[in-house]
Amino acid sequence: MAADVVGYSALMERDEEATYAEFERLERELIEPSFSRHEGRLIKTTGDGALAEFASPLAAMRCAVEIQDHLASGGSPLRLRVGLNLGDVIVGQDGDLYGDGVNIAVRLEGIADPGGVLISEKVYSEVEGKLDVGFEDRGEQRLKNISKPVRTYAVRAGAHSALTERLSAAPPLPDKPSIAVLPFENMSGDPEQAYFADGMVEEIITALSRFKSLFVIARNSSFTFKGKAVDIKEVGRRLGVRYVLEGSVRKASGKVRIAAQLIDAITGAHIWADRIERDLTDVFALQDEVTVAVVSAIQPKLFETELAMTTRRRPENLSAYDFYLRATLQWYLITRESLAEALRLAHRALELEPRYGLAAALASACHVQNVLSGYTSDPQFERKEAVRLVRLALSVDDSDPDILARAGPIWAWMVGDDESAIEMADRAVALNPNSYLAWNARGWVYRIAGLPEEAIRSFERAIRMSPVDPLMVFAGMGFAFIELGRFEEAIVVGRKALRQHPSYPGTYRFLASAFAHLGHDVEAREAAARLLELDPAFTISAWIARGGQSNAKLLTEGLRKAGLPE
Repeated sequence: MAADVVGYSALMERDEEATYAEFERLERELIEPSFSRHEGRLIKTTGDGALAEFASPLAAMRCAVEIQDHLASGGSPLRLRVGLNLGDVIVGQDGDLYGDGVNIAVRLEGIADPGGVLISEKVYSEVEGKLDVGFEDRGEQRLKNISKPVRTYAVRAGAHSALTERLSAAPPLPDKPSIAVLPFENMSGDPEQAYFADGMVEEIITALSRFKSLFVIARNSSFTFKGKAVDIKEVGRRLGVRYVLEGSVRKASGKVRIAAQLIDAITGAHIWADRIERDLTDVFALQDEVTVAVVSAIQPKLFETELAMTTRRRPENLSAYDFYLRATLQWYLITRESLAEALRLAHRALELEPRYGLAAALASACHVQNVLSGYTSDPQFERKEAVRLVRLALSVDDSDPDILARAGPIWAWMVGDDESAIEMADRAVALNPNSYLAWNARGWVYRIAGLPEEAIRSFERAIRMSPVDPLMVFAGMGFAFIELGRFEEAIVVGRKALRQHPSYPGTYRFLASAFAHLGHDVEAREAAARLLELDPAFTISAWIARGGQSNAKLLTEGLRKAGLPE
């Protein structure tokens, strides 16, 4: 049995202490006693849920119905989802359970109705006709990371009806950033121009939907609000989203002006707003251009907002997603200490969800950065861990553009297979051409492969995507500019990179080289000295060994001219 509190994150946002205390009470007074009465064993709690095993499917069913009937009768303001599955499990040394038997139960819980119980066909065949409950055949469901579809049945028992709950309840917030894009208001004064505004919104919804890290409401649901005066908080509640994008379109005098604003539907706070004006030429090209501008602004802004929120949550309430967000925040600092903390947090996420692809890819990237920056005393171990984790991430979903974006540079650096790395990077941008992460990764892959011109084109696209992490773009561009002999431009981006992060060793590497090539000996020696302060073990040969810099001949030559040790 897997059980989870419906809308826990939103409830915590509204009243953290009361929600936490109420769930603690439920565990103590309802859930654990019910497990005991029905021969159940609590395996673990997950902050907002629980995992248990039972002696029989019938015992598990009785327990689930008892818990849900109690909650439906008004025994608590909280509601649960429950998933039941019958299957073999692996018992770990710590007593935890693993395997598809557990994974299916967890996935069923994730798609169960609020206040409902969803069971697999195996459980249904064991309990059907033995309890005073009804069943609704939900058909075969494709569950994440489960190869074969699973036939499912929703349970309806005396005091509660899963179907009634599902139809009447407001949907809970997903455990990732969620957004609805409302129809833009046509301000042109011409009703026939409404098609343009509607087309703009559909393009934005499609572009946002390419980000697998976002939960995006489909067009048909968003457009039920067209032409209505709306309360943003009510829209968020009815659609089950944290954020709402609204806007207007005005066409006049050969120009079009788009005004858009992103709002937190829970607090009503404005997160981002902008006006974009363009000449009205080719309508479809214009829609594409404006869509890129809007998506490039709001996707990083959403991520920044989520990062800020997770740092305010109490540590004992964290989910796998929260640990991943915190790890990402540490990753951006790129210091020895922050990378160690990012690794720790990413592994906490993987403990809660062993096949969390993005967390595995981020952990792999941390190991790679440790090697490249000389932060490790055991580079061989770090390399092996990097490859193991990136293989895990790709096995989870090799069509996720964010996973592919992480994997490409890692593959190039740690495996040395430029051809496969380029294929990954190209697939990432093809799957999500609006992704900053994908274009930045493609730039690094092409730079490592010795194709600096294509690398710079990719980095320029990344900058157009309103990057959250401009440091790595500037660093990559600096290396690429040097290989093209464009030393002045390398210095320009190097200075920008230093403003973002004055303690990143990589920036001083390419600045020392660029200054030396231009004969600016004082600046070259200063950059070299600062590099050695940050990376005392740096030598040119060790650096080449760290990252296989065989395609960085001009960069290496400049490092020698700057007086760095061989």
